[in-house]
Amino acid sequence: MPVETPPAIIPGRLALDHLTAVDTTPSQLVALARAVGCAGVCLFMEPMAVLPLLPPFALYGITDEAREAKTHMDALGVALDLVYPFTLAGRTQVESFRPALETAAWLGAGAVNILLYDRDPSRQFDNFAAFCILAQEYGLNTAVEFYPPSQCPSLAAALGLVTRLNQPGRVGVNVDLLHLMRSGGTLAELAAAPAEFLLYGQYCDGAALCDQDSLDIEASSQRRQAGEGVFDLAGFTAALPPGLKVSVELPQNDAVRAGVPVAERAARAVDGVRRLWGRDAA
Repeated sequence: MPVETPPAIIPGRLALDHLTAVDTTPSQLVALARAVGCAGVCLFMEPMAVLPLLPPFALYGITDEAREAKTHMDALGVALDLVYPFTLAGRTQVESFRPALETAAWLGAGAVNILLYDRDPSRQFDNFAAFCILAQEYGLNTAVEFYPPSQCPSLAAALGLVTRLNQPGRVGVNVDLLHLMRSGGTLAELAAAPAEFLLYGQYCDGAALCDQDSLDIEASSQRRQAGEGVFDLAGFTAALPPGLKVSVELPQNDAVRAGVPVAERAARAVDGVRRLWGRDAA
């Protein structure tokens, strides 16, 4: 399909996360990112039962949808910053990720995002190291996403893994502000982290507290717009290394179900972060 001439990318590099526009296919996400002035996307490479609003699509094996997404990225100048889902659990066979990594590399992904659920620390590290080696076969960096319900629940835990492997710039941490706050982390802790082991950052806002039983729902389905919660987004910006790539990861499933158009939801999420940056620069 023909690709329209896009608007200019707005200064201040920001990527659009798939959860922010969860009801889009990969090719639709890319076009939407460019329409709202984003330079990149963070993409789910397959539908997931835990994300029921994701539409059906297939990318593995270089499908028509994969080709359309890549055509859009090339034509619109939108980068593929980060791809999901990659999860290491106790029974995971690292080699099983090869088809997904091959597709990610073909699409031009910069990094793969990984969550860790293996309860055996020794096996977790060994499989993590093997995964990073496999990803590097395809020219892909690895970003560890710490997440309180996982077996890598905090920034400190994630930094422990990546510094032990010691591949700065290739293997590092994806710092999601929501997870930092829910894990009891601080912006001072983030600011003190070695910059060479931070690979990505993700913006959203949130309430002061969240019940432990609701962490999954909040993270995947219902976050707050920038300025509508209590998180110190300006402090988050200051604590991140200069030039670190970042995205807005702001699922609002209530708005999806209420019929708010995806373009409106994406624009509001992106504009909220950009307004914050504008105030910081003023």
